Amino acid sequence: MGLMDFIKKQFIDVIQWTEESDGTLAWRYPMQDMEIQNGGVLVVRESQMALFVNEGKAADVFGPGTYKLTTQTLPLLTNLKNWDKLFESPFKSDVYFFSTRQQIDQKWGTPQPITIRDADFGAVRLRAFGNYSFRIATPALFHTEISGTRERYTVEDVDGQLRGLVLQNISNAIAGSGVAFLDLAANQLSFAQALSKQLAPEFEKIGLKLEAMTVQSVSLPEELQKVMDQKIGMGMVGGDMGKFMQYQTAQAIPKFAEGAGHGGGIAGDAMGLGAGVALGQVLAQNLQAGLQAAPAAAAAVGMKPEDVMATLEKLAELKGKGILTQDEFDAKKAELLKKLV
Repeated sequence: MGLMDFIKKQFIDVIQWTEESDGTLAWRYPMQDMEIQNGGVLVVRESQMALFVNEGKAADVFGPGTYKLTTQTLPLLTNLKNWDKLFESPFKSDVYFFSTRQQIDQKWGTPQPITIRDADFGAVRLRAFGNYSFRIATPALFHTEISGTRERYTVEDVDGQLRGLVLQNISNAIAGSGVAFLDLAANQLSFAQALSKQLAPEFEKIGLKLEAMTVQSVSLPEELQKVMDQKIGMGMVGGDMGKFMQYQTAQAIPKFAEGAGHGGGIAGDAMGLGAGVALGQVLAQNLQAGLQAAPAAAAAVGMKPEDVMATLEKLAELKGKGILTQDEFDAKKAELLKKLV
Protein backbone atom coordinates (compact mmCIF):
# COMPACT_ATOMS: atom_id res chain seq x y z
CA MET A 1 0.00 0.00 0.00
CA GLY A 2 1.34 3.43 -0.96
CA LEU A 3 1.71 6.27 1.50
CA MET A 4 -1.18 8.23 -0.03
CA ASP A 5 -3.46 5.17 0.01
CA PHE A 6 -2.65 4.66 3.70
CA ILE A 7 -3.43 8.29 4.50
CA LYS A 8 -6.77 8.14 2.61
CA LYS A 9 -7.84 4.97 4.35
CA GLN A 10 -10.26 5.50 7.26
CA PHE A 11 -9.67 3.96 10.65
CA ILE A 12 -12.03 3.48 13.58
CA ASP A 13 -10.86 4.88 16.91
CA VAL A 14 -14.05 4.44 18.96
CA ILE A 15 -16.67 1.70 18.55
CA GLN A 16 -19.98 2.31 20.34
CA TRP A 17 -23.76 2.05 19.96
CA THR A 18 -26.26 4.68 21.01
CA GLU A 19 -29.64 3.05 20.67
CA GLU A 20 -31.96 5.27 18.66
CA SER A 21 -35.20 3.47 19.52
CA ASP A 22 -36.69 0.56 21.46
CA GLY A 23 -37.15 -2.91 20.07
CA THR A 24 -33.68 -3.57 18.60
CA LEU A 25 -32.04 -6.75 19.91
CA ALA A 26 -28.89 -6.92 17.76
CA TRP A 27 -27.07 -4.27 15.66
CA ARG A 28 -23.99 -4.63 13.47
CA TYR A 29 -21.50 -1.80 13.66
CA PRO A 30 -21.09 -0.30 10.14
CA MET A 31 -17.55 -1.21 9.09
CA GLN A 32 -17.68 -0.78 5.29
CA ASP A 33 -14.02 -0.60 4.21
CA MET A 34 -12.85 0.80 7.52
CA GLU A 35 -10.49 -0.98 9.87
CA ILE A 36 -10.16 -0.90 13.64
CA GLN A 37 -7.12 0.88 15.01
CA ASN A 38 -4.69 -1.02 17.17
CA GLY A 39 -5.38 0.41 20.63
CA GLY A 40 -8.83 1.66 19.62
CA VAL A 41 -11.55 2.05 22.21
CA LEU A 42 -14.69 -0.04 22.61
CA VAL A 43 -17.53 1.52 24.66
CA VAL A 44 -20.29 -0.79 25.86
CA ARG A 45 -23.08 0.93 27.78
CA GLU A 46 -25.23 -0.47 30.57
CA SER A 47 -27.84 -2.91 29.22
CA GLN A 48 -25.57 -3.73 26.27
CA MET A 49 -23.06 -6.41 25.27
CA ALA A 50 -20.67 -6.49 22.30
CA LEU A 51 -19.42 -9.45 20.26
CA PHE A 52 -16.43 -9.61 17.90
CA VAL A 53 -16.90 -12.00 14.96
CA ASN A 54 -14.03 -12.97 12.67
CA GLU A 55 -14.93 -14.55 9.32
CA GLY A 56 -18.17 -15.94 10.72
CA LYS A 57 -16.67 -17.25 13.96
CA ALA A 58 -17.80 -15.70 17.25
CA ALA A 59 -14.87 -14.54 19.35
CA ASP A 60 -14.67 -12.13 22.29
CA VAL A 61 -17.69 -10.90 24.23
CA PHE A 62 -17.70 -7.67 26.25
CA GLY A 63 -20.09 -6.50 28.94
CA PRO A 64 -20.66 -2.87 30.02
CA GLY A 65 -17.46 -0.83 30.24
CA THR A 66 -14.72 0.93 28.22
CA TYR A 67 -11.95 -1.22 26.71
CA LYS A 68 -8.68 -0.56 24.89
CA LEU A 69 -8.43 -3.09 22.08
CA THR A 70 -5.19 -5.05 22.35
CA THR A 71 -4.18 -8.68 22.22
CA GLN A 72 -4.77 -8.80 25.96
CA THR A 73 -8.40 -7.68 25.66
CA LEU A 74 -9.04 -9.72 22.49
CA PRO A 75 -7.57 -13.15 23.33
CA LEU A 76 -9.96 -15.22 21.21
CA LEU A 77 -9.70 -12.91 18.22
CA THR A 78 -5.91 -12.90 18.62
CA ASN A 79 -5.95 -16.68 18.41
CA LEU A 80 -8.22 -16.72 15.35
CA LYS A 81 -6.01 -14.22 13.53
CA ASN A 82 -2.82 -16.00 14.59
CA TRP A 83 -1.31 -12.91 16.17
CA ASP A 84 1.74 -14.47 17.78
CA LYS A 85 3.00 -11.09 18.88
CA LEU A 86 1.44 -7.74 19.60
CA PHE A 87 -0.31 -6.56 16.45
CA GLU A 88 0.79 -3.13 15.32
CA SER A 89 -1.53 -2.47 12.38
CA PRO A 90 -5.29 -1.90 12.02
CA PHE A 91 -7.48 -4.97 11.61
CA LYS A 92 -10.92 -5.91 10.29
CA SER A 93 -13.55 -7.66 12.35
CA ASP A 94 -17.35 -7.56 12.51
CA VAL A 95 -18.65 -6.09 15.76
CA TYR A 96 -22.22 -6.73 16.91
CA PHE A 97 -23.97 -4.96 19.77
CA PHE A 98 -26.82 -6.60 21.69
CA SER A 99 -29.43 -5.01 23.91
CA THR A 100 -29.74 -6.90 27.20
CA ARG A 101 -32.67 -4.87 28.52
CA GLN A 102 -35.86 -6.70 29.44
CA GLN A 103 -38.32 -6.82 26.57
CA ILE A 104 -41.56 -6.53 28.53
CA ASP A 105 -45.26 -7.06 27.79
CA GLN A 106 -44.77 -9.54 24.96
CA LYS A 107 -48.16 -11.06 24.13
CA TRP A 108 -48.96 -14.73 23.69
CA GLY A 109 -52.23 -16.51 23.10
CA THR A 110 -54.03 -19.41 21.43
CA PRO A 111 -55.67 -18.22 18.18
CA GLN A 112 -57.69 -21.45 18.14
CA PRO A 113 -58.56 -23.82 21.01
CA ILE A 114 -55.79 -26.33 21.64
CA THR A 115 -56.22 -29.90 22.86
CA ILE A 116 -54.37 -31.04 25.95
CA ARG A 117 -54.35 -34.32 27.86
CA ASP A 118 -55.52 -34.43 31.47
CA ALA A 119 -55.62 -37.39 33.86
CA ASP A 120 -59.10 -36.50 35.16
CA PHE A 121 -60.88 -35.39 31.98
CA GLY A 122 -58.93 -36.96 29.13
CA ALA A 123 -58.76 -34.61 26.14
CA VAL A 124 -59.60 -30.98 27.00
CA ARG A 125 -59.82 -28.05 24.58
CA LEU A 126 -58.89 -24.66 25.97
CA ARG A 127 -57.97 -21.13 24.98
CA ALA A 128 -55.60 -18.98 27.00
CA PHE A 129 -53.60 -15.79 26.70
CA GLY A 130 -51.18 -13.69 28.71
CA ASN A 131 -47.82 -11.95 28.40
CA TYR A 132 -44.14 -12.54 29.15
CA SER A 133 -40.80 -10.73 29.25
CA PHE A 134 -37.32 -11.82 28.20
CA ARG A 135 -33.80 -10.58 27.63
CA ILE A 136 -30.69 -11.66 25.73
CA ALA A 137 -28.44 -13.63 28.10
CA THR A 138 -25.89 -15.27 25.76
CA PRO A 139 -25.08 -12.99 22.79
CA ALA A 140 -22.82 -15.46 20.97
CA LEU A 141 -25.53 -18.15 21.07
CA PHE A 142 -28.26 -15.72 20.01
CA HIS A 143 -26.01 -14.57 17.14
CA THR A 144 -25.31 -18.08 15.84
CA GLU A 145 -28.84 -19.43 16.35
CA ILE A 146 -31.09 -16.46 15.60
CA SER A 147 -29.83 -13.06 14.47
CA GLY A 148 -26.88 -14.09 12.27
CA THR A 149 -25.19 -11.51 10.07
CA ARG A 150 -28.18 -9.21 9.67
CA GLU A 151 -27.51 -5.53 10.15
CA ARG A 152 -30.39 -5.21 12.61
CA TYR A 153 -32.52 -7.80 14.39
CA THR A 154 -35.62 -6.69 16.32
CA VAL A 155 -38.10 -7.98 18.88
CA GLU A 156 -40.70 -8.11 16.14
CA ASP A 157 -38.48 -10.45 14.11
CA VAL A 158 -38.32 -13.03 16.90
CA ASP A 159 -41.90 -12.59 18.14
CA GLY A 160 -43.46 -15.33 16.01
CA GLN A 161 -40.87 -17.92 17.02
CA LEU A 162 -41.29 -17.19 20.73
CA ARG A 163 -45.08 -17.34 20.52
CA GLY A 164 -44.72 -20.70 18.83
CA LEU A 165 -42.52 -21.94 21.67
CA VAL A 166 -45.18 -20.97 24.20
CA LEU A 167 -47.96 -22.78 22.35
CA GLN A 168 -45.85 -25.89 21.79
CA ASN A 169 -45.10 -26.20 25.50
CA ILE A 170 -48.49 -25.55 27.13
CA SER A 171 -49.51 -29.21 27.08
CA ASN A 172 -46.12 -30.40 28.36
CA ALA A 173 -46.20 -27.75 31.10
CA ILE A 174 -49.54 -28.99 32.42
CA ALA A 175 -48.53 -32.66 32.19
CA GLY A 176 -45.15 -32.08 33.86
CA SER A 177 -46.50 -29.92 36.69
CA GLY A 178 -48.21 -32.82 38.48
CA VAL A 179 -51.08 -30.45 39.33
CA ALA A 180 -54.66 -31.31 38.37
CA PHE A 181 -55.84 -29.31 35.39
CA LEU A 182 -58.80 -27.77 37.26
CA ASP A 183 -56.40 -26.48 39.92
CA LEU A 184 -54.23 -24.89 37.24
CA ALA A 185 -57.23 -23.37 35.49
CA ALA A 186 -58.57 -21.95 38.76
CA ASN A 187 -55.15 -20.66 39.84
CA GLN A 188 -53.57 -18.73 36.99
CA LEU A 189 -50.40 -18.14 39.01
CA SER A 190 -49.79 -21.91 39.22
CA PHE A 191 -50.46 -22.19 35.50
CA ALA A 192 -47.93 -19.43 34.75
CA GLN A 193 -45.30 -21.01 37.00
CA ALA A 194 -45.70 -24.40 35.33
CA LEU A 195 -45.46 -22.82 31.89
CA SER A 196 -42.41 -20.75 32.86
CA LYS A 197 -40.62 -23.84 34.21
CA GLN A 198 -41.23 -25.66 30.93
CA LEU A 199 -40.23 -22.73 28.70
CA ALA A 200 -37.08 -21.50 30.46
CA PRO A 201 -34.79 -24.23 28.99
CA GLU A 202 -36.26 -23.65 25.51
CA PHE A 203 -35.40 -19.95 25.70
CA GLU A 204 -31.89 -20.75 26.94
CA LYS A 205 -31.24 -22.87 23.84
CA ILE A 206 -31.36 -19.73 21.70
CA GLY A 207 -29.47 -17.43 24.08
CA LEU A 208 -32.47 -15.86 25.84
CA LYS A 209 -33.61 -15.71 29.44
CA LEU A 210 -37.31 -15.85 30.25
CA GLU A 211 -37.78 -13.22 32.97
CA ALA A 212 -41.53 -13.41 33.64
CA MET A 213 -44.63 -15.24 32.46
CA THR A 214 -48.27 -14.44 33.18
CA VAL A 215 -51.54 -16.19 32.34
CA GLN A 216 -54.30 -13.59 32.18
CA SER A 217 -57.23 -15.73 31.07
CA VAL A 218 -58.16 -19.39 30.56
CA SER A 219 -61.33 -20.25 28.62
CA LEU A 220 -62.69 -23.78 29.06
CA PRO A 221 -65.52 -25.69 27.38
CA GLU A 222 -68.86 -24.81 28.99
CA GLU A 223 -69.38 -28.20 30.65
CA LEU A 224 -65.91 -28.15 32.19
CA GLN A 225 -66.38 -24.55 33.33
CA LYS A 226 -69.46 -25.65 35.31
CA VAL A 227 -67.42 -28.34 37.07
CA MET A 228 -64.76 -25.78 37.96
CA ASP A 229 -67.38 -23.31 39.23
CA GLN A 230 -68.79 -25.99 41.54
CA LYS A 231 -65.28 -26.80 42.77
CA ILE A 232 -64.72 -23.10 43.54
CA GLY A 233 -68.12 -22.95 45.30
CA MET A 234 -67.18 -25.88 47.53
CA GLY A 235 -63.93 -24.13 48.38
CA MET A 236 -65.84 -21.00 49.39
CA VAL A 237 -67.82 -22.93 52.01
CA GLY A 238 -64.83 -24.93 53.20
CA GLY A 239 -66.13 -28.22 51.86
CA ASP A 240 -69.24 -28.07 54.15
CA MET A 241 -71.91 -29.87 52.11
CA GLY A 242 -74.75 -28.41 54.16
CA LYS A 243 -73.59 -24.86 53.48
CA PHE A 244 -73.00 -25.69 49.84
CA MET A 245 -76.60 -27.00 49.48
CA GLN A 246 -77.91 -23.83 51.13
CA TYR A 247 -75.81 -21.75 48.70
CA GLN A 248 -77.19 -23.67 45.72
CA THR A 249 -80.74 -23.28 47.00
CA ALA A 250 -80.36 -19.54 47.48
CA GLN A 251 -79.14 -19.25 43.90
CA ALA A 252 -81.99 -21.41 42.58
CA ILE A 253 -84.99 -19.82 44.38
CA PRO A 254 -85.25 -16.66 42.18
CA LYS A 255 -85.24 -18.75 39.01
CA PHE A 256 -87.80 -21.17 40.44
CA ALA A 257 -90.05 -18.21 41.19
CA GLU A 258 -89.53 -16.85 37.68
CA GLY A 259 -90.42 -20.23 36.19
CA ALA A 260 -93.57 -20.45 38.27
CA GLY A 261 -94.62 -16.95 37.19
CA HIS A 262 -94.48 -18.03 33.54
CA GLY A 263 -96.59 -21.11 34.12
CA GLY A 264 -93.63 -23.49 34.38
CA GLY A 265 -93.57 -25.98 37.24
CA ILE A 266 -90.65 -26.42 39.58
CA ALA A 267 -89.76 -29.71 37.96
CA GLY A 268 -89.51 -28.00 34.59
CA ASP A 269 -87.29 -25.14 35.72
CA ALA A 270 -84.05 -24.59 33.83
CA MET A 271 -82.05 -25.05 36.99
CA GLY A 272 -82.62 -28.78 36.63
CA LEU A 273 -83.39 -31.66 38.90
CA GLY A 274 -80.25 -31.19 41.05
CA ALA A 275 -81.31 -27.75 42.24
CA GLY A 276 -84.90 -29.00 42.77
CA VAL A 277 -83.71 -31.79 45.01
CA ALA A 278 -81.51 -29.34 46.94
CA LEU A 279 -84.50 -27.04 47.44
CA GLY A 280 -86.72 -29.90 48.57
CA GLN A 281 -84.13 -31.10 51.06
CA VAL A 282 -83.71 -27.66 52.60
CA LEU A 283 -87.49 -27.09 52.78
CA ALA A 284 -87.94 -30.47 54.43
CA GLN A 285 -85.20 -29.73 56.94
CA ASN A 286 -86.75 -26.35 57.76
CA LEU A 287 -90.24 -27.85 58.04
CA GLN A 288 -88.93 -30.64 60.26
CA ALA A 289 -87.32 -28.09 62.58
CA GLY A 290 -90.48 -26.03 62.61
CA LEU A 291 -92.68 -29.02 63.42
CA GLN A 292 -90.38 -30.06 66.22
CA ALA A 293 -90.79 -26.62 67.77
CA ALA A 294 -94.56 -26.55 67.14
CA PRO A 295 -95.70 -28.37 70.33
CA ALA A 296 -94.01 -25.86 72.61
CA ALA A 297 -95.37 -22.91 70.67
CA ALA A 298 -98.84 -24.40 70.39
CA ALA A 299 -99.00 -24.92 74.17
CA ALA A 300 -99.11 -21.15 74.58
CA VAL A 301 -101.00 -20.22 71.43
CA GLY A 302 -103.64 -22.38 69.72
CA MET A 303 -103.90 -22.85 65.95
CA LYS A 304 -106.80 -21.77 63.81
CA PRO A 305 -108.57 -24.43 61.75
CA GLU A 306 -107.51 -22.84 58.46
CA ASP A 307 -103.85 -22.89 59.60
CA VAL A 308 -104.10 -26.56 60.57
CA MET A 309 -105.64 -27.46 57.19
CA ALA A 310 -102.96 -25.52 55.28
CA THR A 311 -100.21 -27.28 57.21
CA LEU A 312 -101.80 -30.68 56.64
CA GLU A 313 -101.95 -29.98 52.91
CA LYS A 314 -98.22 -29.17 52.86
CA LEU A 315 -97.46 -32.32 54.84
CA ALA A 316 -99.53 -34.39 52.41
CA GLU A 317 -97.62 -32.89 49.47
CA LEU A 318 -94.29 -33.79 51.09
CA LYS A 319 -95.57 -37.33 51.79
CA GLY A 320 -96.63 -37.65 48.17
CA LYS A 321 -93.11 -36.71 47.02
CA GLY A 322 -91.57 -39.28 49.33
CA ILE A 323 -89.96 -36.72 51.61
CA LEU A 324 -92.12 -37.79 54.60
CA THR A 325 -93.07 -41.39 55.41
CA GLN A 326 -96.66 -42.44 56.21
CA ASP A 327 -95.81 -42.84 59.89
CA GLU A 328 -94.23 -39.39 60.07
CA PHE A 329 -97.28 -37.88 58.36
CA ASP A 330 -99.73 -39.61 60.71
CA ALA A 331 -97.79 -38.47 63.78
CA LYS A 332 -97.70 -34.83 62.68
CA LYS A 333 -101.37 -34.97 61.68
CA ALA A 334 -102.33 -36.20 65.16
CA GLU A 335 -100.32 -33.40 66.81
CA LEU A 336 -101.94 -30.76 64.65
CA LEU A 337 -105.50 -31.94 65.26
CA LYS A 338 -104.94 -31.61 69.01
CA LYS A 339 -104.05 -27.92 68.53
CA LEU A 340 -107.37 -26.89 67.03
CA VAL A 341 -109.02 -23.94 68.79
